[in-house]
Amino acid sequence: MIKTQNLTKKYQWLVAVDDLSFSAEPGEVLGFLGPNGAGKTTTMRMIAGFITPTAGSASICGHDVATAPLAAKAALGYLPEGAPTYGEMTVHDFLDFIADLRALDGAHRKSRLDYVIGRLQLEPVLEQTIDTLSKGFKRRVGLAQAIVHDPKVLILDEPTDGLDPVQKHEVRTLIGEIAKEKTIVISTHILEEVDAVCTRAIIIARGKLVADDTPEKLRARAPSGRLDDVFRTLAA
Repeated sequence: MIKTQNLTKKYQWLVAVDDLSFSAEPGEVLGFLGPNGAGKTTTMRMIAGFITPTAGSASICGHDVATAPLAAKAALGYLPEGAPTYGEMTVHDFLDFIADLRALDGAHRKSRLDYVIGRLQLEPVLEQTIDTLSKGFKRRVGLAQAIVHDPKVLILDEPTDGLDPVQKHEVRTLIGEIAKEKTIVISTHILEEVDAVCTRAIIIARGKLVADDTPEKLRARAPSGRLDDVFRTLAA
């Protein structure tokens, strides 16, 4: 469902992502971990087609992101870092706009909009402009637009950033519910999130892949059995 091969991104003297290869299959929730500046967001942006690799390739459901971008993006839901949106639009109008972009219509359109609005508890803010929302509500709107078209692949950059503990639990529950039939990649710095929702974890440091295993097997690498100790050692 997701495949990268020798994915590389260079900015003049800086190698942000260095020869990164991995794949993710249906039903997997892949945690994408690394310290600040490790290349997590750059990798996600290349997979999502927002920036062009210097070398290598990425594909979504067999569609190369560079040579078949429309087919790749049609199968993808993407929650970027910060979830940029049109701040002057109301939540209702913004989700309608996304439904238009995703070519949703008829009963299916209404069903999907009702689902994301209800599941992410957006009813109280539907007529508010996005600029007036709290960070938590903005994050929920960002997640709603990522899943409204029921994509086969989800790329979520810090999906619970800004949410309170109850909201974090709700979003993690949602991810668990939809993961059975999707491929999900989650970038996070919250290690408890990896334990809560991820079936597999990749750790990158300085743009290179340094570990790829289940959370349980990664924890077994440290005498303490703690994921944060493994992370500190591998990402150093």
